[in-house]
Amino acid sequence: MPVRVAVRTLRERRRREADRKFGARLLGSAAIAAVAAVPFGLLLVLVEGRWQPLRRLDSGAAHSLHTTALDHPAWTSTLRFLSDWVWDPTTLRLAVFVLTVWLLYRRAWRLAAWSAVTAVAGGVIGLLVKTVVERARPSLEDPVAQAPGFSFPSGHAMTATTSFAIFLLVLLPMVPRSWRVFCWCVAGLSVVGVGFTRVALGVHWFSDVVGGWLLGLAVVALTAWAFEAWRADAGRGHADVGGGLEPELTQEQPEEDTRQRYTRRRLRP
Repeated sequence: MPVRVAVRTLRERRRREADRKFGARLLGSAAIAAVAAVPFGLLLVLVEGRWQPLRRLDSGAAHSLHTTALDHPAWTSTLRFLSDWVWDPTTLRLAVFVLTVWLLYRRAWRLAAWSAVTAVAGGVIGLLVKTVVERARPSLEDPVAQAPGFSFPSGHAMTATTSFAIFLLVLLPMVPRSWRVFCWCVAGLSVVGVGFTRVALGVHWFSDVVGGWLLGLAVVALTAWAFEAWRADAGRGHADVGGGLEPELTQEQPEEDTRQRYTRRRLRP
């Protein structure tokens, strides 16, 4: 009996220590995400420095797509619907919120924390960068759409990147392997589609969208690294990110919790 109690105490102590490290790494990685992405930092320097080749690329893409939008009203209406409803940041954040609540219901506490922190960190960091850079949105004749606030980075592009990454990394363990490539393709096309609609509607420069993609990827990469570090500390081993962050999600309940309940029943007088 004392041996079993000692083993259980040691296991619980190890898990609490891993949880503390996980929380610190998760918050720390979110805090440094804005300055950790070298490609994003380089793009930011070019935007702030008004690098002429980048400005010509932005201007050429904006005017070319704007001309197409004016010539094809039905196509423009479809893009506006996709941008304002299907891929709108509010819609995607609501979907992430529902997913997080479901994870809490499944008692996947740390995965729910990762989902929430990744989504919130992405939104806050994107807003802070917009405020610092203060880049004006495109000013076009006969605009087909309007958007408030500053332009760089694109909030739509960044939210799409973090949201679809959350969906993939959480739900892939529940998807058959034969369908996982398809899920990655759908997510990738959705993220690219969001960026295209924002440039085509004339509310963002092309570099705004690229900046949103890069910054979103930085946030996801760093918070996913924190989650992987927790798995290592908790003794769960390395998870194949291509198949999701927590393969154990397919189980009805975590194996460790099952062992603990079994041990408690055996120890009852």
